[in-house]
Amino acid sequence: MTVRWGLIGASTIARQFMISAIRAQADGEIAAVMSSSPERAAAYAGENSIPLAVSTLDGLLSSGIDAVYISTTNELHFEQALAAIRAGKHVLCEKPLALTSADAREMVAAAKAAGMVLGTNHHLRNAGSHRAMREAIAAGRIGKPIAARVFHSVYLPENLQGWRITKPEAGGGVVLDITVHDADTLRFVLSDDPVEISAFTQSAGMAAGGLEDGAMCIWRFRSGVVAQSHEGFTTKFAGTGFEVHGSEGSLIAKDVMTQRPIGSVLLRAAEGEEELSFDREDLYARSLRQFHAAIRGEGQPSATGEDGVWSLTSAEAALQSAKSGKSVAIDPKLGSAT
Repeated sequence: MTVRWGLIGASTIARQFMISAIRAQADGEIAAVMSSSPERAAAYAGENSIPLAVSTLDGLLSSGIDAVYISTTNELHFEQALAAIRAGKHVLCEKPLALTSADAREMVAAAKAAGMVLGTNHHLRNAGSHRAMREAIAAGRIGKPIAARVFHSVYLPENLQGWRITKPEAGGGVVLDITVHDADTLRFVLSDDPVEISAFTQSAGMAAGGLEDGAMCIWRFRSGVVAQSHEGFTTKFAGTGFEVHGSEGSLIAKDVMTQRPIGSVLLRAAEGEEELSFDREDLYARSLRQFHAAIRGEGQPSATGEDGVWSLTSAEAALQSAKSGKSVAIDPKLGSAT
């Protein structure tokens, strides 16, 4: 069965990554794109060889598609996803799933009730580097995990700044843009859940309107692992990385907090150093392959709706901690304030 996709949002990320990832699937095709601007929808469809351009959600959902990819601004995700689910469409939604974890939980419940697949497009857990780290930890190669550090402060390109740094009402700010990814990647690599967070945020000159463009977070996990993460829009020369330190060794990954299958992972232990090999498959192609399998009833998306609830709840807790000056417990069933 061919999965006919509709794009909700004529976005940069869809153009750069998702269109090719969908078309890389033997059973995938892009049937339509929606933008609230008819001119933008038509231009985008022409540039990307998409057969149909529409300017309303109803027009997209009634076009014979099977699934939607949502990459609109954050405040639109909730209503668009619910409408698609109610129309009998599978949904792959950009992070964060919504502006509140309560809305995200409603999306998960609606998809379950309707028998639709709901996935969160947390691309980083699809990286071969992170999967190699997860496997090494699970195999006991660094002993008992003790601590982790994530370096994910970058420079936000001018073409992506816009609402991310000017519109609180659209869900802008670095926490909803990058901290959500770090929450998910930590959960995935450690096979562990965060239970508490302390965060500081800053505005270092890029963001406006009360939004943050930098954050430092300290996480505590169920197992007792503590982690540090640094997210930012304003560091041009920082590079990215991910470290996990255990009782018998350390994993040191460089240039891995990225949309592309690059970087390296070093395992350092008493026996010496070993550079781990891992596949270099496109992150988004892997995500789409698993999503299509989930539609066929074979497993689940690489990041489920529940995973999206976890990451959004964690981001909420980070924002609450930064505002209150106190650590905040994380519980995706109850919301962040517990």
